[in-house]
Amino acid sequence: MSPHAIGAGVYDAFFAALSHADEDAAIRIATGLADAGVPVPDLLSLLVAPAQRQVGAYWADNSWNVAREHAATHISTQVVAALGVRLRTPDPPRGRVVMACVDGDWHALAAQIAAETLRAEGWAVTTLGASTPAGHMAHFVHEVGPDAAGLSCMVPSNLPQARSMIEAVRHTGVPVLAGGPGFGPDGRWAQRLGADVWVPGPAAAVERLSCGWPAFTDPAPPLDHLTDDEHERLGAERTVLVGRAMSVLIGAREAAGYSQRQLERTAEDLAHIVDFLIAALLVDDVTLLESFTRWLAKILRPRGVPREALATGYEILGADLTAYPRARDMLARAGALLATAPSRT
Repeated sequence: MSPHAIGAGVYDAFFAALSHADEDAAIRIATGLADAGVPVPDLLSLLVAPAQRQVGAYWADNSWNVAREHAATHISTQVVAALGVRLRTPDPPRGRVVMACVDGDWHALAAQIAAETLRAEGWAVTTLGASTPAGHMAHFVHEVGPDAAGLSCMVPSNLPQARSMIEAVRHTGVPVLAGGPGFGPDGRWAQRLGADVWVPGPAAAVERLSCGWPAFTDPAPPLDHLTDDEHERLGAERTVLVGRAMSVLIGAREAAGYSQRQLERTAEDLAHIVDFLIAALLVDDVTLLESFTRWLAKILRPRGVPREALATGYEILGADLTAYPRARDMLARAGALLATAPSRT
């Protein structure tokens, strides 16, 4: 997992600093490389980003708990800030970008890395941070008048909010540059929801902004791929639906003996399932829910939640969706994956 351009030993030392919550050591390693002449964009893409992916992998397989993951993520954020201090935006800059995470998305590190990469390449960047409300971002963009509005979405369940932000920002005439895995493989859901451009990473953002970037955009187009309003109706009923599912699940044998904390976590998982279902309905793509289902089963297994218990949750939710034929079909197709044997790869 160590990036060749940085060196295995340096990468291992950096990750060890994250592992031991040693902020000073992590900053010293990164800034020392910068002082030695390693470009900041390389440090962001070849040191900080892969280390953070490893942090996420350790949390996913339950090797690290939430507190340890949060400590490491905080240090990565501080490292990016320390590297950013070394950058100077030219006067005049190549252009101006306003960067934000979609409303509801608290994974701000990727947006911060993108922002500092753009600054290193001569762009003036204003970062609004995590979970920015659509109306607030649009108002800020209208006041500042940037060349582009960067929108980061790390989790697909936030796609309904992403659509609201794309609509609000494009109404100001500023083109939207979308990024992040939440927009789907190859950014397919970004364009479906009306983003002007999707890029796979910060380096691609620099390249795209530097080559034929539009000076103005029209309002976001309507969602012509939708033939119903199931995603809106289901969103309005989300809390009630989860509550009814929990009432049924408490009486099922799979939940027998659950502690109060386990019941609370189960309710959270059911809410996440509904959120991803709503997003899948919005983009009309069952693969969104299927991918989430595989991921959820994978991370719950080391936490002691069997696939059978998860499958029961899908069945209970599905039985309550008689007024939502498209949602019920998607949930059934995704739930069927839980009946298959888990991959050994």
